[in-house]
Amino acid sequence: MTYVVTEACIKCKYMDCVEVCPVDCFYEGENMLVIHPDECIDCGVCEPECPPEAILPDSDPEADKWLELNKDYSEQWPNIIAKGEAPTDADKHLGEENKYEKYFTSNPGQSE
Repeated sequence: MTYVVTEACIKCKYMDCVEVCPVDCFYEGENMLVIHPDECIDCGVCEPECPPEAILPDSDPEADKWLELNKDYSEQWPNIIAKGEAPTDADKHLGEENKYEKYFTSNPGQSE
């Protein structure tokens, strides 16, 4: 089992989850994070740390459509091991619907 990041992260990207991950399995895109499913140890400490509740266990039916996206982009985007600054307009997008269609970008984040 693994955890996945879902649409709720897009344009919010608070990064509280990154700070608590014991195996550094988060990867940063321009406006969202993803979890590498082969690196996640299923400890679950990231899930309650996510303000927009964007992290789900892969056993949740809602996670199915996000597992492949997490896998694909975790192999393309840079690994992030420390909490960065959330976007200045993150709160504005909290709870917004259809964020994937409106805002998703495959561009990598700024972490090194």
